[in-house]
Amino acid sequence: MAIDDAGDRGPMPSPDDFSRKPELAVFAALDRLGVHHTTHHHAPTHTVEDGREMKAALPGGHSKNLFMKDKKGALVLVSAWAESRLELNQLHKQIGCQRLSFTGADLLWSALGVTPGSVSAFALLNDPARAVRFVIDAALLGFDTLYFHPLRNDMTTALPREGLVALHRHTGHEPSVVDFTRLQREDGSAHG
Repeated sequence: MAIDDAGDRGPMPSPDDFSRKPELAVFAALDRLGVHHTTHHHAPTHTVEDGREMKAALPGGHSKNLFMKDKKGALVLVSAWAESRLELNQLHKQIGCQRLSFTGADLLWSALGVTPGSVSAFALLNDPARAVRFVIDAALLGFDTLYFHPLRNDMTTALPREGLVALHRHTGHEPSVVDFTRLQREDGSAHG
């Protein structure tokens, strides 16, 4: 299912404006599901590299998250282990869609109600129509504890792997699990 850039969320706020407290809906959903979670406050991080020092102090599977669409307009959210090398030119073949490209901030806001720099697997709570396909990295699922921004990039929330699975079953987004290391081998780009 694909949607267009029009949405009814109102105007997109500044990526640094968290006055609407988007994390509260995430925490409420996790609490309703009985998922233990802990949140760490930190300076805003916009890239995997920005959070490297903070991540070193928190053992587990830290994520990087990409929101894309294919040539036909199908929307895809990828949650990968922060250290995985993503061969995006191969991903579309693995998940059975057209070639993928990154989207603009307006479509991200319209589809998932999140601003650039704060996208994570938690954003699927804002997609009740299940218009976005969820893809998760097999390497990320190899960790017992997973970390995601709770829809703002100055916080990182830890939860057990089983908690993420419960959350996405609750939202109706059954993930496609992709082994990105296998995609590297298929592409011939693996670096040893």
